[in-house]
Amino acid sequence: MLTDLNVISRSESSLAVERTTHGYVRLRGRAPTNSPGPNWAAQDDESLQASFSDVAVEVSPANVARHHRVHRAGLGAEIVQVTHRERTAFHFEAPVHLLVLFERGARSSGESSVEGLPPSSLKELEHKLIFVPAGHRYDDWQVPRTLTRAVYFYLSPTQPPMSVALPTLETGLSPRLFFEDVTVQSTALKLAALVESASAFNRLYFDALSLVLAHEIVRFAQGRPHIEPRAHGGLAPWQQRIVVGYIEEHLSEQIPLATLAELVRLSPYYFCRAFKQSMGMPPHRYHTRQRIERAKSLLANGSISVTEIGLSVGFNETSSFTATFRKAMGITPTAYRRSLA
Repeated sequence: MLTDLNVISRSESSLAVERTTHGYVRLRGRAPTNSPGPNWAAQDDESLQASFSDVAVEVSPANVARHHRVHRAGLGAEIVQVTHRERTAFHFEAPVHLLVLFERGARSSGESSVEGLPPSSLKELEHKLIFVPAGHRYDDWQVPRTLTRAVYFYLSPTQPPMSVALPTLETGLSPRLFFEDVTVQSTALKLAALVESASAFNRLYFDALSLVLAHEIVRFAQGRPHIEPRAHGGLAPWQQRIVVGYIEEHLSEQIPLATLAELVRLSPYYFCRAFKQSMGMPPHRYHTRQRIERAKSLLANGSISVTEIGLSVGFNETSSFTATFRKAMGITPTAYRRSLA
């Protein structure tokens, strides 16, 4: 049985974190390559749980990526950062569900495929999601234009959180390739920030977010629409998705109000009014708030300087970043970083 918190390297560390420059092994007991298909049903719960800690996306060649992983019972979360601009391949096939979130990434060429869906040669990967149900095959190759940074979530169907969100596997989960879901992305980014903040790892928060993520996966993978009530006079759900997605994608840039209004076919005046009605604040303040949220996640990584973080979220000067951060959080970025330790 898996312990409450597992370390892939089997070390005695109190956190399930592994930083390595080599690839992970495939799931033990995986069906041979020439097999007609994986017989996951033949594995009992104990063997599945015993091997879950070995599940990971294969990266080839293995030395082109850095890995950073946290593993709790039922959920593994792994950040993979590609470090070389050379042809790289990814493969996954296991009796667990896989959710992929591309935080960054663009490729000059490549192709991605999930069993049951047509392949895609999409080049701009940033903020895109992929869902691979248990037992399905996922393959990807790319020649990076920008170095890919992806977060992989491995969810066991027989252990919480997935077993709580989905009591039975009789109801199938559908594969999805390169989609966007603001709710799933937001939860996934919060989990990724916890993975990086090893010195301030919050187990209860991680478990709570895992359960939320599992419910969201079941919602979209079974095709159930997200409940999106429209406030009177506010933006329609599709307009909110487009605007929020665009702001997230251009977080470090100055975004003219006219650009956002044009995206949703409104005049700047009516757009600004509708946005405030829906989001509770003007577009500029929302943009700034999202920058601060991204900065908070990055501050959990002690290897990135405050100046670099400020630049990455669109502040040309450290002083302006510090002032804005202090106004939003009540403390400076440096003080916030110290609080995480």
